[in-house]
Amino acid sequence: MSNDPFISYQRSLQSPPDRAAAITPSDSTDLTAATRAINVSDPGYVKVTLVGGDTVTLYVAAGVIFPLRAARIWSTSTTATEIVGLW
Repeated sequence: MSNDPFISYQRSLQSPPDRAAAITPSDSTDLTAATRAINVSDPGYVKVTLVGGDTVTLYVAAGVIFPLRAARIWSTSTTATEIVGLW
C-alpha cells in the first residue's frame, strides 16, 4: 500500500495486525498460518490449540480482539461464531 506512512517500520508482535481472514473451526486441520489474535462477532466459547501446544477453551466476548497465537480453532466445544484470525 503506497499511502502507508509506517511501511518502513519493522513489524513486531506489538504491532497491530495488518491481515485478517475468516476461520472455519476444524477438529482435524490446523490453521494455514498461526494467528496473532482472534475476534468474534457472536460471543461464546472458543476451543483453541496455541502454538505452544496447549489446548484450552476460552470465553470470547464479541468485538474484542484477543491476542492468541492459535494453531487450531476446534469445532468441538466452540460456540462463538464468525471467528476472524488476525496477523
